[in-house]
Amino acid sequence: MPGAWTADRPGDRHGPGQPTGRGHGTPGPDQGFALSLARRFEDKLHLGPDEEREDVLLGSALVASRRAGLFGRAPCIYDLDYVMGLFGFTDADAPPDVVSARRGHFRSVAHSYVAQRALVDSIPTEALRLGPERTGEARALMAAAT
Repeated sequence: MPGAWTADRPGDRHGPGQPTGRGHGTPGPDQGFALSLARRFEDKLHLGPDEEREDVLLGSALVASRRAGLFGRAPCIYDLDYVMGLFGFTDADAPPDVVSARRGHFRSVAHSYVAQRALVDSIPTEALRLGPERTGEARALMAAAT
């Protein structure tokens, strides 16, 4: 009869739950669906000459997935709508300070995991928990965090 097994390897987790903190992400169900949802915004984007569509779509999907994960659910169209509005991607008259701030956040996100983590980790949890009617407050929280 075999003996009892214990988790004693260096990579084994000790204790319940997922690891948390910067660089660990926010787990949630069906987060890949956010990429499909992001594609629905392709024709609605208002991008500057130095912004890439793929960076915006992937970055927005990642942020929307984190937002959904904070609520313990899968991403939905409202998460993408919130993120697109937060960064002014669907607003032809987005405030210039929002447009200039988003450029650094989304640059090369489609090509770099490090840039993806930096984008998602740069947004305060409090800003992602707010509703769409409080976009201004969320933008202030993001500005204060940088």
